[in-house]
Amino acid sequence: MLKKTPLYDLHVELGAKLVPFAGWEMPVQYPAGIMAEHGACREGAALFDVSHMCQLTIAGSDPAAAMEALCPGGLITLKPGAARYTQLTTLKGGIYDDLIVTNAGDHLFVVVNASMAEQDLEIMRAGLPDHTVNPLTDRALLAVQGPRVGDIVAGIFPQAAALRFMQSQMVGATRLSRLGYTGEDGFEISVPIEDAETLARNLIDAGAEPAGLGARDTLRMEAGLPLYGNDIDQTTSPIEAGLGFSIPKRRREAADFPGADRIVAEASNGPGRSLVGLRPDGRAPARAGTEIAAPDGAVIGTVTSGGFSPTLQAPISLGYVPAEYAAPGTPLNFILRGKAAPARVVALPFVPHRYLR
Repeated sequence: MLKKTPLYDLHVELGAKLVPFAGWEMPVQYPAGIMAEHGACREGAALFDVSHMCQLTIAGSDPAAAMEALCPGGLITLKPGAARYTQLTTLKGGIYDDLIVTNAGDHLFVVVNASMAEQDLEIMRAGLPDHTVNPLTDRALLAVQGPRVGDIVAGIFPQAAALRFMQSQMVGATRLSRLGYTGEDGFEISVPIEDAETLARNLIDAGAEPAGLGARDTLRMEAGLPLYGNDIDQTTSPIEAGLGFSIPKRRREAADFPGADRIVAEASNGPGRSLVGLRPDGRAPARAGTEIAAPDGAVIGTVTSGGFSPTLQAPISLGYVPAEYAAPGTPLNFILRGKAAPARVVALPFVPHRYLR
């Protein structure tokens, strides 16, 4: 049985096409279509239901210090109301999941991927035996993203105007966090289930266009943001994936997190391979699983995400290649239907981020 989010009935009312995703019945698009939803986010505001993601709290003595035993991120330096991106790493330096951790005062507020929720809860409970790890099953999560969101959200929650990128605040029973997964300015809003539909309708009435998983994927690809299960997994390290920015010097020097031997060595010496942006010379998209070849024909990597960029009106891809092929401008080939199609490495992100810092 697929789970339904608190906004399921609203999705049906709005004519969404619903598909299975990570055990949930989720909207992939609405009648306007993915291109229109994508454009709404880049030019105005788009509303995404992300209630399938697992929201949880970690409570106990100094939870940030305890959590650093599982993550390479710098969590003990988080000021109250500050959020930080990090990963749960494996003993071999891979990634169990990526997540956002917020200092909520006397506890941590954490959001993890829906597909990894059960695994993550098990890891945290085993690794934090003296702390309480509590999934928040009574809350929904809405993401509103785009250049107009500041005015839209502040029109409902005036306190939102004071927040900057990666800052969070409780307003009554609602948590406002200025962050997101599109490269645009945006908020993720955690609300009690009973308030979710009213809030969603208010955001739509204020100008946010409903958007589904299809636009969410094209937006995050343009922003060069990795998707767990595609671009990062237990075989990829944070350094290979270009996530070294999330591991501060203090943590690298202490090397006291899972997989530190590999991760610190790669941070110091460079990884053997890197996640890069790729653009074909032609119009045919190279999707996940497409082989990447060197100019001499040798297969050197695989596309992990790929599709059409509505903003650039061109195909884009992400994939891993050996370090010697990772510099922007490097000519490569996609193997499409058995034939070599010229492509080149490009700098990430494909579309510049516009976070409000």
